[in-house]
Amino acid sequence: MPGVFEISVATEFSAAHSLQGYPGNCAHVHGHNWTVEVFVRCRKLNEIGIAIDFREVKRAIKESIESLDHSCLNEHPAFKYTNPSSENIAKLLYKELSAKISSENAKISRVKVSETPNTGACYWEE
Repeated sequence: MPGVFEISVATEFSAAHSLQGYPGNCAHVHGHNWTVEVFVRCRKLNEIGIAIDFREVKRAIKESIESLDHSCLNEHPAFKYTNPSSENIAKLLYKELSAKISSENAKISRVKVSETPNTGACYWEE
């Protein structure tokens, strides 16, 4: 079985949200400093031993979180009919980043979104 490399890049953004239908304080508008960690799987290294340039991944993440940063996520078009939960944000970013980073060698393997240092949700497709 051939080996696989997986690299990761983490970043942060700040945004507010509320969870409609939630039976507790999270139903009220509140904010987080969200952490996003993106994992990219690569089948081989290039001639200098790199799977994918970290800068390429950072650039794609920056573009994808730009509309989320310093916003109320409930007002984002992607969350018009769904709660902006960690799970749904991870799914959104996975879909967006998969459209930007997809080649024979490199594919997004999963995206993790965390509201706090101790809580997070991952999304990937099998």
